Amino acid sequence: MGCFQSKVAGPLPPNDAAALPADNPADPEAANGGADGGDAADDKEALKRAVPVFREFALAELRAATKGFSADLIVSESGEKAPNVVYRGRLDGGRLIAVKRFSRLSWPDPQQFLAEAAGVGKVRHKRLVNLIGCCAEGDERLLVAEYMPNDTLSKHLFHWDKQPLPWEMRLRVAYFIAQALDHCNAENRKIYHDLNAYRVLFDEEGDPRLSSFGLMKNSRDGKSYSTNLAYTPPEFLRTGRVIPESVIYSYGTVLLDLLSGKHIPPSHALDLIRGKNILLLMDSSLEGQYANEDASKLVDLSSKCLQFEARDRPNIKYLLSSVGPLQKQKEVASHVLMGITKAASVLPAILSPLGKACSVMDLTAVHDILLKTGYKDDEGAENELSFQEWTQQVQEMLNTKKFGDIAFRDKDFKTAIDYYSKLVAMMSAPSATVFARRSFSYLMNEQAELALRDAMQAQVCMPEWPTAFYLQALALSKLGMETDAQDMLNDGATFEAKKQNSWRS
Repeated sequence: MGCFQSKVAGPLPPNDAAALPADNPADPEAANGGADGGDAADDKEALKRAVPVFREFALAELRAATKGFSADLIVSESGEKAPNVVYRGRLDGGRLIAVKRFSRLSWPDPQQFLAEAAGVGKVRHKRLVNLIGCCAEGDERLLVAEYMPNDTLSKHLFHWDKQPLPWEMRLRVAYFIAQALDHCNAENRKIYHDLNAYRVLFDEEGDPRLSSFGLMKNSRDGKSYSTNLAYTPPEFLRTGRVIPESVIYSYGTVLLDLLSGKHIPPSHALDLIRGKNILLLMDSSLEGQYANEDASKLVDLSSKCLQFEARDRPNIKYLLSSVGPLQKQKEVASHVLMGITKAASVLPAILSPLGKACSVMDLTAVHDILLKTGYKDDEGAENELSFQEWTQQVQEMLNTKKFGDIAFRDKDFKTAIDYYSKLVAMMSAPSATVFARRSFSYLMNEQAELALRDAMQAQVCMPEWPTAFYLQALALSKLGMETDAQDMLNDGATFEAKKQNSWRS
């Protein structure tokens, strides 16, 4: 059975808390490690479905998600010594998050902090670790971002366990981060603070992403660079100011990290490059597993980025045009290149049209099937709608159901939620179909947690109803809980087969 069945012993209480919008399966480009970009409009729409809307979190919610900001959940590589600690957290709906907790009073004005965070929250891209929320209560200032499960570039370059980061993956990092910076530039976010190997993280697919935390300074009046002064742009040392060209310089230091597998000062690296001692610069752990021509091009690019005078450095478009052609294994997924084991997603052998639509998250098909099915699955059930209970409320119930069904048919899902909620409150016995329709309506309003609750309610009404399991699978996928979603699809298929066998006999 799926993991949620044993948790439900009876109808669940309503929950009106704002739910997180849904996750979407990885886009095709990410699935094959594609480094070419793809259709921008499709990417933007997919990202909109996949990433929660930016919102302000309550401090109590984030405290609960991080178990009271437990030291056991710190994911900052410097641990508690970091000036601004990052925690792993889990929200009520199961979504994993990263929570950056600023040192106390680093942003004295809460409104300024909220405004800055909201601005960063608008910058969304598949190459960014997107910001999904913030919190400013009392002395606390917190940022909330997507959680990346596969560590930082620093870990994979400087502290690897099983294998060094392959050369092709290093080239992919260089390209994907250039894409992220290019998008930030297009969104008029031209300043990225303290770009370094700690700011690059790897998602569940193994794809590198640039942390959105770097789009905000560590404090209202704080430094833009927290790393050793040997790695900071010359103009920052002279004036204390960061300019767009400073980001290019920092990108050059990341290229040095990728080339050498070490965090070496740019001045030392440039001495090696000028002396044509490129072999001394290259990471020995690669054991020569790279194309010399490609390595030379990357060395040359890093040298250009590290020019002392800001005006002599290339722009971001030049970075893209330089590292784009170096991508030679675009068809190989990042997790394969990195040797990251992924749980195989195997669909059950028998799925009904509804099950198939839920498995691929085809919401249009799901809506059509729910419309065509109507209420026939409720017929003969003990909890049959009670529409035939001739009470004083029967006409009002029938009208409420009618208006809810019309709104559902017309895809006015907010109105459908209102009428179905009224209907649930009026009925003496609940209807699985009403819960199923309200569940789908919640999904279409980006409220996956509430959709999951209603799908579970439908299962309570009819414990072996495949539709209830399929809708739970859809909601769980939206919440990024793919393993649990797969369990639900399997359970739905099992009951589907059982139902078909009973018809044959």
